[in-house]
Amino acid sequence: MHEWIERLPVSASVAYVLGAVLALGLGWLLLRLWIRALARRRLARLDPYKITIRDIDEMEGREFERYLHRFLTELGYEDVTRTQESKDFGADLVFTCREGYRHVLQAKRYQPRAKVGLSAVQEIYTSMRYYEADRAIVLASAFYTASCITLAGVNGVKLLDREDLIELIADFKARDHEEAMGRIESEPDWLDSPWSKARS
Repeated sequence: MHEWIERLPVSASVAYVLGAVLALGLGWLLLRLWIRALARRRLARLDPYKITIRDIDEMEGREFERYLHRFLTELGYEDVTRTQESKDFGADLVFTCREGYRHVLQAKRYQPRAKVGLSAVQEIYTSMRYYEADRAIVLASAFYTASCITLAGVNGVKLLDREDLIELIADFKARDHEEAMGRIESEPDWLDSPWSKARS
């Protein structure tokens, strides 16, 4: 191949190289357009009025976060923001509730039979100071381990599990946004630390 190029006149070699560069540039442009079209289709697919729990079970983590962003926005929350993918500091979404409190939310898209562990509560609780949030929520497409529930209860982290998510979707589709917001904003299931009993 190189010998063939060397035998070409200089102008033909330049034309060959320019043609290759143009072909690569055109290929790159077509690839970007295709990726954008896919993204637009995905966004259309994330319509909260059409999404079911089965659709969520097929999503990847970032897609679940994008869905929840749109869900919370269309529910009527203000200042709904997705955090940076590489530097989220433990929170995926930040929003302001009806009472004016800033919430941080961590989205956990797990398989239905999986269990969300301690790290979810640890991450979202520590993110509160960074985002200057008043409340913390973990919303999962699965359920939580017993230790996760205990740690959340002691620290006042609101846990919304698969059943809550199904009910949120149902409320949203029934256009009962008040009910859905009430579920999101309700108090966490507070627990006393077992260590407080040890001091008594």
